[in-house]
Amino acid sequence: MSTRMPSLFRQIILMCMAVSVLLVSGCAGKSGYAPVTSIDYSKSKTLSPREKSASHHVVSRGETLYSIAWNYGKNFKHLASINGIKHPYTIYPGQKINLKSTRNKGVSKPKKSNKNKVVERSKPKVKKTPIVRHSNQQRSVGKINWQWPTRGKVIGTFSSNARFNKGIDIAGKLGEPVYSAAKGRVVFAGSGLRGYGKLVIIHHDDKYLSAYAHNNKLLVKENQVIKAGQKIAEIGSTGTNRPKLHFEIRKDGKPVDPLRYLPKR
Repeated sequence: MSTRMPSLFRQIILMCMAVSVLLVSGCAGKSGYAPVTSIDYSKSKTLSPREKSASHHVVSRGETLYSIAWNYGKNFKHLASINGIKHPYTIYPGQKINLKSTRNKGVSKPKKSNKNKVVERSKPKVKKTPIVRHSNQQRSVGKINWQWPTRGKVIGTFSSNARFNKGIDIAGKLGEPVYSAAKGRVVFAGSGLRGYGKLVIIHHDDKYLSAYAHNNKLLVKENQVIKAGQKIAEIGSTGTNRPKLHFEIRKDGKPVDPLRYLPKR
């Protein structure tokens, strides 16, 4: 009797585990909900607690002062001021950028070289191509005439919680055009900002910047002057799970709801 008891207990335990698995899978099948595949913004576009508390940032190749300010939610003019960086805000790989105000506003700069210089030219050589502009209704907010950056349906809205969506997501098909929401100058065009894929950031004035993320192809270069409604990129799925445009507006470095700036449809 004693030799059979452990074996019997093991069989009972195995049967209970099998029943539990069947119940869980059965409930999941009846729920009707598809697996969650959307972006977790808390992991992609939000800095970790350690990054948030960082006192400085070391410049990597391809970064600009604007992209660094964007990543940390800072005003680019404030970063320039506390680091003693003057217009056109040229920075270099390996340079230490203070993120918080310090008594000494100086900044240590590594030895300059054309090889390592970050692309921040005042007179860029841009090949002239025909400008394709998007005719769109405009809305004047903050002394800027805003218009929709693409024609698709809004599938993701702004959240005031910094862990979630800092802009809006607009549905689109691969290769569809992305337009500038207002006139300005390109201050970042490339990859490197976590969760944004191929990204364009446009500087509109001392207060406002706009960003266009997940592009398949970028059609503009840094320092290029852009007109409102000009085609700047093509919709893609870089840094995300489906073709779409992620669009943001920043005021003084802080995300604001784009739907409060764009014309009503």
